[in-house]
Amino acid sequence: MYKWALFILFCLACTLSVGLLLFNLPAKQTAVAEEPAIVIPDKSVDTKAAESVYKSNCVSCHGDQLQGSLGPNLTTIGGSVSKEKIYKQIIKGGNGMPGFEGKLTEDEIVNLSNWLAAKK
Repeated sequence: MYKWALFILFCLACTLSVGLLLFNLPAKQTAVAEEPAIVIPDKSVDTKAAESVYKSNCVSCHGDQLQGSLGPNLTTIGGSVSKEKIYKQIIKGGNGMPGFEGKLTEDEIVNLSNWLAAKK
């Protein structure tokens, strides 16, 4: 009797396994945390301040004429990337670039983002 009960339990487990494999359960969905939209204020660009921040923090990777070396060419970055994306890249870094959050002030980052976004 015990062998029959185990055999039936084994058959049910196999049937359940085959059923799950044939009728794929939906993939587990992960919740994606949406980042709040970044809004960069349209301030007038202080070109001297932006150039000063650029020279002291960015010139080693992006070149003295924004031509790029280790980092990408920034001479026309504003034509292909929004100022919000530029801001986010400066803050968080990525793709080999360090993040500058905490190293630069908010005003410096906003001014630099607006300055670079004007490069079209």
